[in-house]
Amino acid sequence: MIDPFLGRAIAASVALALVAAPLGAVVVWNRMAYFGETIAQASLIGVALALAVDGDVTVGVMAATLAAAGAIIVLSRQNVLPLDSILGLMHHGLLALGVIATAMLKGPSVDLMGYLFGDVLAISGSDLVWIYCGGGLILAALYLLWEPLLRLAVHDELAAAEGVNPAMVRALFVLLLAVAIAFAIKIAGMLLAIAFLIVPVVAARPLASTPERMVALAASIGVASALAGLWLSSHADAPAGPSIVLVMAALAAVSLAAASLSGRS
Repeated sequence: MIDPFLGRAIAASVALALVAAPLGAVVVWNRMAYFGETIAQASLIGVALALAVDGDVTVGVMAATLAAAGAIIVLSRQNVLPLDSILGLMHHGLLALGVIATAMLKGPSVDLMGYLFGDVLAISGSDLVWIYCGGGLILAALYLLWEPLLRLAVHDELAAAEGVNPAMVRALFVLLLAVAIAFAIKIAGMLLAIAFLIVPVVAARPLASTPERMVALAASIGVASALAGLWLSSHADAPAGPSIVLVMAALAAVSLAAASLSGRS
């Protein structure tokens, strides 16, 4: 019989892998990994705020990631500095602010390791409700945005000529990404959350001939990595989140090595 803690960890990890696959594909196609990293850094501020007011940490993290996403959307419209410079500023500034905010909290010390690297085995029933309901809404929104996102990934100007509003579509996608990262942080932590989105897609890319196959393969790799990582964690007494990401990275390395040896680009 599966331990309830492990059962909830499996359910949460599998759900996240399924949601992360299409999101991660769009992130990779549009080279938006740094967006995700910057949004993830804001989560520690949300943790500090939630603990300060004795509120729900998931709500606090989601509020912080959405605020960071909104700031990125606004700042991406300025022409003073390149966007990567703005993201670099926010990336380190948000992390520093989050560490200071958690350090200044009164009462029991905050387990920074748990928030930095996640604790999937601590997933509760209410966390599962958040993940499944939020994940369902994200997938539904992605279904509606999928064609415009594909067109933008191929060619911005052509997509705009065909009636796609690049600014609106990208803004909606960044907000969806922020919500997904908020859920991923509970499992993999703020430092590894973006890996759930990117690494399975990297592993799937050399094996897929269409965007939809790439997403399906990424989802399969993510689910397999979650199961194998949790097995590794339980047998080696290793942290669960990093174990899952390690399996993902190993599969990506094998996929890329095989593609290189076969001459695929």
